[in-house]
This record gives sequence, structure tokens and C-alpha cells, in this order.
Amino acid sequence: MLISKYLVEKSMSSKNILIILYLIGFSTFSNSSIYGQGNLLVSPKRLIFQGNKKNLEINLANTGKDTARYLVSIMEIRMKEDGAFEEIKEPDPGQNFSSKYLRFFPRSVSLGPNEAQTIKVQLVKADQLAAGEYRSHIYFRAIPNEKPLGEGADATKDSSIVVKLTPVFGITIPAIIRVGESTTKTSFSDGSFTMVGDTLPRISMTINRTGNMSTYGNIVVELVGANGSVTPVGSANGVAVYTPNAIRRFTFDLDKSKKNNYHSGKLHVSYETEGTDNPVKLAEEDIPLH
Repeated sequence: MLISKYLVEKSMSSKNILIILYLIGFSTFSNSSIYGQGNLLVSPKRLIFQGNKKNLEINLANTGKDTARYLVSIMEIRMKEDGAFEEIKEPDPGQNFSSKYLRFFPRSVSLGPNEAQTIKVQLVKADQLAAGEYRSHIYFRAIPNEKPLGEGADATKDSSIVVKLTPVFGITIPAIIRVGESTTKTSFSDGSFTMVGDTLPRISMTINRTGNMSTYGNIVVELVGANGSVTPVGSANGVAVYTPNAIRRFTFDLDKSKKNNYHSGKLHVSYETEGTDNPVKLAEEDIPLH
């Protein structure tokens, strides 16, 4: 998940006012083990403590031309039914936070151009965990180079208000603890197809999740022609349904190439695990085309 913040600086005579506006958004990423935002690369994109795993590492890399500083912290986040995220303080019923069972070091990182560093994350008090899944999100926030207001080329000599927007970028990755066997099952429902403006093919579906743990994988859509031909026409990678959510609704556009005939045949939609040579199919459904 990407997080953008803006530091809004106002200079008013001798008074300086600093306001922070939070703009939290969700983005779908490619089938990669690396997240990128601004000049920061983070790998892996998910931490999962399961079985005997007690220590994991996160690799940070600065691909920019300037030295950058990042603060590392933990956020508690709720996933909504449309896949968007919002920060929370208290868990929803059936949601467990992993934050109090995790320790990480260092908590701030300064990286020169093309430098990299490892964040070590340790599972603690594991004997206190009941069976189930625990999730919090590790947050890497860029610290902008700040200059006193009234200095630099943008400074003014009168008492008028000066507003300066400084983007502050951040990335969060889920840190998940799983205890015991998974009872999770996944299915599709409410699949539908439509042509937007007679030119843009679009599908909408609902992922249904039951059980004690979240689900995560890639969605692939294939156009199956009336003659049996199969053509990949769309994909969505890194699609999660986090506990305690029972459903996630999603909509995305398909390949609008004129060579694809969306007037006959069917769409085959599959949801498969990510990151293995032999992915496991979590759910599948056919959507007829008329």
C-alpha cells in the first residue's frame, strides 16, 4: 500500500503554521517481490511469520540521486470491501494485530544514492499467541529536507501568505503472523461483464472468504471463444482479502483490442496463489458472454 502525505507550509508575517494532511490510497502492484515509491524500493512486499520462522528481513534501497532518510514504524489498517485501506486504532471484531509481537531494528534509516540497508524483524512472545492470524503494517515514511520558511528562492518580502506543498512519500507492507492450520476457503460470486461506452470491456466480481486466515493471490481472466480458443485478456496481481473481511468487491478493465470478440463465448476467471512455481488455484468462475 502506498501512502502520500503533504506538508503544507504557510508563512504569515512572523508566524509559521505547519499542517499535515493525510491522503491514504491503495494501489495494485505487478507480480513482483518489490514495492517502489518515490526513490525507495522495499523487498519483500509481505512478511509472514509461520511455522518455525522467528526472524525475517526487509531490504530497503534508495534508487535516487540524493541521500534520503526514512522512519520505520507500525500502522494498524483496515481493508474495506472495495480493497481500499484506512488507518484504525482499535481492531474490528475478529481482527488481531501483530504489532505487540514484533520487534524491528533500526527504526530510522539514512541511505545515500544507490545504497541499501536491511531492517531486521523478530517475532517475540510467540508462546502467548492463540491459533489464528495476526496482522499489522510496517510503515516506511520518507523525511523531506526541510528549510526554514522565508528562505530560498520562494521567499517573499511582504506579509502575504505563502503556501508550499512538500510531498512526503511512504510505503506500508503487511506483517502477518499465522498460528495453526488454515481453514480458509475462497470462492467467486456475482460475476458480471459489461461494455462501457461500447468500447471498454469490464468485469465485476466478489471474492468470498471464510475461515481463520486471509487470502492473497493473482487474478487472471481468459477469453474463451465459441471455437474453444483461449486468450489472456486481463490480470490483477497481489489481490488480498484480509481478516476479518468476508468479501472483497473488485472491478477492472480488460484488454480492449479489437481482435478480442466479447460478444460470444465466455470469460474464465481464476484466482491463484502467488510466488510459487506451482500456484494453487483458490477460486474460479465462468462469466458467459451474450
